[in-house]
Amino acid sequence: MSTKEKVLEKIKVEKQEKKDNEIVLYNDEVNTFDYVIDTLIYACDHTPEQAEQCSLLVHYKGQCTVKTGDLKDLEPRCSKLLQAGLSAEII
Repeated sequence: MSTKEKVLEKIKVEKQEKKDNEIVLYNDEVNTFDYVIDTLIYACDHTPEQAEQCSLLVHYKGQCTVKTGDLKDLEPRCSKLLQAGLSAEII
């Protein structure tokens, strides 16, 4: 009785994962909830509900990712947040 071996050829498939960048908004003691909400609606195209939820997360957790995407899209949005006096960065 002979033993048959099956050789499975493993094909390495490289999955190109493009990691999105994030704008992280940080808590401060200066800006009001309404101001932060209005700024997120303007700068990040949030709905009022999204902006409110993000402002609450920032208040209670200290920070919140408010937008993810391509760096070219995020840079002008983050600049708008910074010009409005909010604390944010792209990571």
